Amino acid sequence: MKYVRYAPAGGGASRVGVLVDGEVADAGFDGDMVEFIEAGAPAGQWHSVGAVRLLAPLRPRSMRDFLQFKGHLDNAFARLGREIPAEFYTVPAYYKGMPDTVIGPGDVIPWPAYTERLDHELELACVIGSAGRDIAAADASSHIFGWTIWNDVSARDVQTRELPLALGPGKAKDWDGSNVLGPCIVTADEVDGTDLAMAVRVNGEEWGRDRSSTMQHGFPELIDYVSRGQTLYPGELLGSGTAAAGSGLEIDRWVRPGDVVEMEIEGIGVLANEIGKKGQPTWHSS
Repeated sequence: MKYVRYAPAGGGASRVGVLVDGEVADAGFDGDMVEFIEAGAPAGQWHSVGAVRLLAPLRPRSMRDFLQFKGHLDNAFARLGREIPAEFYTVPAYYKGMPDTVIGPGDVIPWPAYTERLDHELELACVIGSAGRDIAAADASSHIFGWTIWNDVSARDVQTRELPLALGPGKAKDWDGSNVLGPCIVTADEVDGTDLAMAVRVNGEEWGRDRSSTMQHGFPELIDYVSRGQTLYPGELLGSGTAAAGSGLEIDRWVRPGDVVEMEIEGIGVLANEIGKKGQPTWHSS
């Protein structure tokens, strides 16, 4: 199944939908996507809803983002004059993002006034479907509800100033509209995230391509690590980190206002967004 959140044409609260032959059908559920997942994605009476606006497929309960593509680090650290730390190979470290900042397919990505270098980041993300604590990697796949695309937008000049403090990302990652999710959540019974083709295009030109199989640690290992001593709940989001050549930093090419960034992951679809003008408010909650 491919599940979406949509805004009804006539207004009102967002609804859970299902993609059927490229069209949105209402899933017959009164609640948001996290509640839908927590309820076990119950089958309802589908009905066609016509033209709608797609939103981010969920506002996650939490967002954790990892750093799992060595190719990305090879490219990025070479430009930053740094070496990959030995811990990369043994510790699947992550930082936490802000769920209230998510926007969805077709939304304009805000360019905050405090940065000169905005950058896209192509990531695969899994959505947790069932609660668990101390989940062994061998059992982790049963806790994955599905998969979506995550454009983890970054302010690179700000990130350069923050990195020496070793506190993780701050304003380099946090502003209204800095996390783009979509276009849908594909359930784990339909797509296996182990080896998916991933690509990013800017104005129709391919800037980068990779496969999820090149991750240093797979999602089962990430779930194992996160759930040690901590319960994971339905609706939490785990990101892979940026794929090789999945960001402009790696190839020294930078998006500009008006550019259209398309991220495509095999079996999920295309997440497309325009880059907004610097300092111009474009954000609205998805």
